[in-house]
Amino acid sequence: MEKKPRKIVLVGTGFVGMSFAYALLNQNACQELVLIDIDTKRAMGEAMDLNHGLAFSGSHMKIYSGNYSDCANAEVVAICAGVAQKPGESRLDLLQRNAEVFRSIVGPTMESGFSGVFLIATNPVDIMTHVTQKLSGMDPRRVIGTGTTLDTARLRYMLGDYFSVDPRNIHAYVMGEHGDSEFVPWSQALLATKPVMTHCTDTGGKYCGGDMEKISEEVKSAAQKIIEAKKATYYGIGMSMVRIVRAIFGNENSILTVSAMLNGEYGESNVYAGVPSVVNRNGVREIVELSLNEEERAKLHYSCELLRNLFNDIGL
Repeated sequence: MEKKPRKIVLVGTGFVGMSFAYALLNQNACQELVLIDIDTKRAMGEAMDLNHGLAFSGSHMKIYSGNYSDCANAEVVAICAGVAQKPGESRLDLLQRNAEVFRSIVGPTMESGFSGVFLIATNPVDIMTHVTQKLSGMDPRRVIGTGTTLDTARLRYMLGDYFSVDPRNIHAYVMGEHGDSEFVPWSQALLATKPVMTHCTDTGGKYCGGDMEKISEEVKSAAQKIIEAKKATYYGIGMSMVRIVRAIFGNENSILTVSAMLNGEYGESNVYAGVPSVVNRNGVREIVELSLNEEERAKLHYSCELLRNLFNDIGL
């Protein structure tokens, strides 16, 4: 296979897109970054602004505004574009409008000869990732969304804080929809190699298993609290996107809770949801099927059914 440059085309230069771009620059995570936006002047300005910081970053990235022909040899096309919900607009109407926006993006991207990995961040991310796969006709493994990667990072941060341990030593996941029906499979949550719930029991009351559900709710409501305080969330998801592209560029085979197409795993099919997945240069190599208990499997089924029905209602 011909080796591609570590090149990313970013579509959408709003807060999320530019937080991703800024994090890419600071982590020197790619060689080439192309910015595309319906507002071409804005894309040019953002590219100029980033370039003026190159001297301070230690990076040798090539950054410029471009067009869809630039996708031809890109390894990743990241989509952060989308329309905002209007007052009184239903979720389905918003989805249908965003599907039309994606049609105007995915079509010319594929016409360029693009054969890399799509990374989707636009919300509702699981649905929009499925829309991208449907419109592109690409192998579902090469079309992934940010899924519950940020939710999982929030969970590990909060558990690390609760137990006073490094979050990197917490192994726990948020699964399902990136939204209201997401859940934490506590039966699979570990502190080092010890189950979190067992650790709570063994500490004689120092830590409480009941606090785990409170933490789960805090993770779920974190975005709304941030939005209430500052109108939007973008830094965390931007850095989450960088983590995913580093796994792609480095062919890392890292396990991340990206939004991936389920094809029989957990008894679910034809739906994108946030699940632990092995991510490498080809996108999702495989989905890691955890040993969920009956209650957790029911929660995942509920989440998947909700997502499946919403996608079907769009009528692509």
